[in-house]
Formats: sequence, C-alpha cells, structure tokens
Amino acid sequence: MPSPSKILIVIGTRPEAIKLAPVLAALQRSPGAAAVEVCVTRQHSELLDAVLELFAIRPAFDLALMKPNQTLAELTARALLALDGVYESFKPDLVIVQGDTTTALAASLSAFYRKIPVAHVEAGLRTADLMAPWPEELNRRLTGMVASIHFAPTERARQNLLREGVAPGRIHVTGNTAVDAILGIGKRLQAEPGLRAKLDRDFGFLNPGRRLILVTGHRRESFGGGFERICTALARLSRRSDAEIAYPVHLNPNVRGPVFAILGGLDNVHLIEPVDYLAFSYLMMRSYIIISDSGGVQEEAPSLAKPVLVMRDVTERQEAVDAGVVKLVGTDVERIVSEAGRLLDDAAAYASMARGVNPFGDGHAAERIARILTA
Repeated sequence: MPSPSKILIVIGTRPEAIKLAPVLAALQRSPGAAAVEVCVTRQHSELLDAVLELFAIRPAFDLALMKPNQTLAELTARALLALDGVYESFKPDLVIVQGDTTTALAASLSAFYRKIPVAHVEAGLRTADLMAPWPEELNRRLTGMVASIHFAPTERARQNLLREGVAPGRIHVTGNTAVDAILGIGKRLQAEPGLRAKLDRDFGFLNPGRRLILVTGHRRESFGGGFERICTALARLSRRSDAEIAYPVHLNPNVRGPVFAILGGLDNVHLIEPVDYLAFSYLMMRSYIIISDSGGVQEEAPSLAKPVLVMRDVTERQEAVDAGVVKLVGTDVERIVSEAGRLLDDAAAYASMARGVNPFGDGHAAERIARILTA
C-alpha cells in the first residue's frame, strides 16, 4: 500500500485515546508526515475529555454519540452513519482504529464500505471465546477481517492472525502503545515535581503506612453476581490493618450499585469517582498490588513492577499470564482473597511477579507504527 497522504484516527473511549495518543504524536513528528486528523465518536464522554486535554489532542470531528442507556445496536448504527459522513467530508487515504470497542468496529466497517484501508492498532488479541469478553471479542475479530494493516503487540497476537489467514506481509509486531503512554507519564511526573506534589495533595487521604490495593472493575460479563462476589472479597481484604483499598468506581449503575451497597462506609476502603489518566497512572505507581478486570492495566502495570490480579476467567493478554506478571482470579471470593493475601504476606511471591519482564513492549511501539505508515 502506498504511503497515505491523509490519515484519520478514530477514537471512541478513554483507552483508545490513551493508546492512540502516542501514535498521533509519532505521526506528527515523522519526516514528510501525512495530514493527520482525529475524529472522536464519544462512545465515552466524561472520561474521554481529560485524556484529550492531557495529550493535547484537538479533534477535527466530534460526533457526540453518547446517549444515556443506548443499546449496543443503536450505538453501532449511529456510529456507522456518522462516520460515513466524516469519510465523505475528509476523504482519508487511511483510517486508524485501536482495539476492540464498538467505535473500532463501526469505524472499520464504515471505511470498508467506502473501500478505505484500515490500520488496526493492537491487532490479533483473542480469547477464543466469543462471549468473553463480550462484545469485545467479536469486535476485534470483525475489525481484523476488515483491516488492511495489522499492528500486533506481540508474536502471540501475530500467530493468532496468521491462523486466521491474514497474509504475513500485512502483520507488523510493534509492541503495545499502552506501554509508550504509561512510560511517558512516568517521565513527565519525574520532570515536573510540582505536578507530582499536586497529585500527592489530591490523594492525601491515602495512608502512607498502609500498602495500597488499587481496584478497577467494569466488565459486562461480571454484572450482577460477579460484582457482588468481587465486592465481598474486597470487604474481607479491607479488614487487614496493613493495607487499604482505593477504588475509582465506574459510572455504570450495574457497577456502582453493588460497590456502594457492599463497600460503602467500610474502614480502609476509599470509593472515589473515576479519575483521569494522569491521576490513575499516579495511583498505579503508588500501589502495591492491582486488582482489575481491565485489559489496559494488564499491559501497563508490568512496566511499573506492579503485580496484577485479573478478575476474569480468561484473558486475551495471555502473554502476561505466561510471563508471571498477572494472575487470573476470576470473580471467586476465595481466590481473590487468597491470592491478594499471598502477595501481601509472601515477599518471594510478590517479587516473582513484580520483577517480571513486560511482554508488551519497550515503549517504542508508536515510533515503529509511524515508520511503517510513512515509509
């Protein structure tokens, strides 16, 4: 494929913005760079704005698709139509999407209908279970069928694509741009002591004498009984006098209901509103262990030497499990409590996870992507 002269990067959610910000910056730095613009669908709204501001991303197109309680079918249909209008207006030579969101699926499919090539960042992740995670596994598989260029974060992801019949020349192993983003934030906090001091003040309620357990959770497959079990496990962990829990609670009422019902008012548990990426990065750096169902956390935390217990039964990031830097615990109360307790009580067990090598890259993935696209 010839080097594109007009590139459109499509972003829908906060994780997409975090992982595509390094790609945008690398493309803008490239010699003879193409004209690059950004379109946001606002699949997420409140959580997205802070990331756009942090990375100084100014979208040329803002589709404002977020509506309360809209179904996945409605969001997908509205995104397809709105993006088709953007493609008609901007006429890109290439569309870049990231990951496995509804935005990535709709942007890819809409581009396919106009015969616009698609580059898929973070391509090739698979669980082999169409329902876990849902609907992300379907989203990434369909996006992979449409994409012309696949930027796989690891060799395992490349092998997944090869098994699905993707031509080897269309796959490039680059590492994951999430590592680029988190390492960049770490350098910024080191270079700007005033910024670090502000974050210390903002989270002054944390007790430096206790080890911090950072928790995030939002997966649809855990709604209901899954989140009730997760919160029951956290309530038991909160009884420890040597640890405390910080939990930025997702805005979805299916999450907030059980979290506040079970954990609200407990000692050693700080239920806080969702935080921006800078603040969350700070909390990851300050944490002792992380308990999460997030894919991005599985990629970022190993670069910070933070063990992760993953509240899922399967992961499309099996590389991290194989490297020993994350462990799957599902939503089982006893497994969550016992594995967290092991990391808090057994220094050797903690060190074996914290000292592992991040299998998702070295922080230069975006540079590799930009070189390939502008060659």
